[in-house]
Amino acid sequence: MLILSSLKFSVLAENYYSMDTKTLKTGISMNELVPQGMMGAWRVRADLVDCTNPEIFKLSSLDIWNLSRVGDVIKLVNPFTGAEAVIDINYVEGNTVRFTKNGDYDKKKLTDIVEITLIEDSFYGENTLKLETISGVDNKIIKVEEAKYKLSGEKISGMSIF
Repeated sequence: MLILSSLKFSVLAENYYSMDTKTLKTGISMNELVPQGMMGAWRVRADLVDCTNPEIFKLSSLDIWNLSRVGDVIKLVNPFTGAEAVIDINYVEGNTVRFTKNGDYDKKKLTDIVEITLIEDSFYGENTLKLETISGVDNKIIKVEEAKYKLSGEKISGMSIF
C-alpha cells in the first residue's frame, strides 16, 4: 500500500508542471480553497488610484456583488448592472483571494484582476482593469487602457467567515 501511495505521489509530482494552473499538486481545485465567508452579497466601494485614460474610468463607484458557489464554479453577479461572470481563482492564501473575470462588450474585452483579503464581514483589496479595443477589420487589439482601483467591501448577507 505504501508503494502505491508513493507511486501515485510521484506520478502527480511529475505531471504537476503540465497541469492546469488552477489545480494544486494534489488535484484540489483552487475554487475549493476559497473561504466560504466570501460567498454572499457585498456592498463594494471602488476608488480610482491610477489610470491611463481618466475620461473613461469613474473616480469611484458603489456596487453590489453577489458571489455564489455551485460545485466547483464561483459566479459573480452585479444586480445593479446586470453583469454576471464565472470567475477564475488564481490564488488563495488564508483569507486572501485573487481572481480574474473577463467580459466581451462590442469589440472591447474587459479583464478584471481582483485581489481581496477578508476580515470578518468585510474585505479590502484592489482591482486592476484592462480594457482592450478590438479592430472590426482584423480582430487585432488596437488600444489598451488600464486602471487600478482600491476596493473595500461590507457583507450585506450570506455566510459569515466565523
